[in-house]
Amino acid sequence: MGDSRLLLDRASAEASARTLRAIADPTRLQLLRLILDTEGGRRPVTELANTLGLTQPTVSHHLSTMAESGVVERHQQGRVAWYSIVPERLAEVFEATRANRPGPAVDTSVLDKIARDLGERFRGTFSPETIRRYVDESHTLLAERLGGARLLPSLTADFAGDRLRALAEADGITTDATPDILFVCVQNAGRSQLASAILRSLAGDRVRVLTAGSQPAGSINPLIVAALDEIGVPVGGEYPKPLTDEVVRAADYVITMGCGDACPIYPGRTYLDWNLPDPAAMTMDGVREVRDEIDRRVRGLLAELNSE
Repeated sequence: MGDSRLLLDRASAEASARTLRAIADPTRLQLLRLILDTEGGRRPVTELANTLGLTQPTVSHHLSTMAESGVVERHQQGRVAWYSIVPERLAEVFEATRANRPGPAVDTSVLDKIARDLGERFRGTFSPETIRRYVDESHTLLAERLGGARLLPSLTADFAGDRLRALAEADGITTDATPDILFVCVQNAGRSQLASAILRSLAGDRVRVLTAGSQPAGSINPLIVAALDEIGVPVGGEYPKPLTDEVVRAADYVITMGCGDACPIYPGRTYLDWNLPDPAAMTMDGVREVRDEIDRRVRGLLAELNSE
């Protein structure tokens, strides 16, 4: 059984590597974005060539190369060749094209709405000026890392809301007996996401869990999502986010994993350093080992919280 799973993992890793090699070209990324953004998920060669101002042989060459690597598939209808993305490669292609897409800033009118909505949530707690400042700053911090992520507006709202809630608690404006647990690693794409997802799954609303990274990545490592899914734990709407002062001040527990002295030290908080290897470049088996060790530590932490 173990050998079979190892062979499957190896085959999946090799397929992912082929995908990345096949699309490591600006023109191919443009072609894939056009296909992804089309209703129905497929486009003919002639239309792709006209849109990009390229010759049909050039476009056909790029598409054929990606087809040989298992990234796209060809559908012939009469004299017209259509291309779509292979279903098994959709997630990888989506992440790759999003990560390499230059991202425009969120429109000011959208930021205005986010600030108004948060104004309702924090009415009587923060002034409109403070809320707008946190919205603008949160948007800037995420845009630097996430680029043109399609969810940047909603992530900006979520990040600003979390920061404002933490600020209210850190400054003593609001009080809540629910313990705040902050997990911090370097990229906020592996270890901290494993720990937070497992703790949320086990504790539910009994704790409030936040994550951050000293040098956050653009997206969560797909192997982390897969490793959590294997044990029935969802990632939910999580995403890498930068470490900010107010979330540290609001936390009851600050748990660091490989990010050194990135966290400021404030009295009254419990600081723990979980010395765990970074799964960023690991195989699936390595990720599973880190996951299981984090699961063990999270259960120990929860037992400590329950005894208080």
